Amino acid sequence: MLIKILKFGDNLGLRIPKSVARAAGVEEGSDVDISLDGDRIVIRPSRPVRYQLADLVSGIREDNVHEEITTGDDFG
Repeated sequence: MLIKILKFGDNLGLRIPKSVARAAGVEEGSDVDISLDGDRIVIRPSRPVRYQLADLVSGIREDNVHEEITTGDDFG
């Protein structure tokens, strides 16, 4: 599919055909990630990263544990 690049103020943009947007799971207002891969422009839907507590805890090691921060006397 051939699409022309359009000028929007000082920026350039393109229109994504509805069929392509639907297949990619994006709609108006969706966040996308844009990057370069050599001479290619790659546009991907931005998906939130879902962290698992067990994966995060498994990364804790003796050499990367932060020291306790004192904020004053205990109360409550």
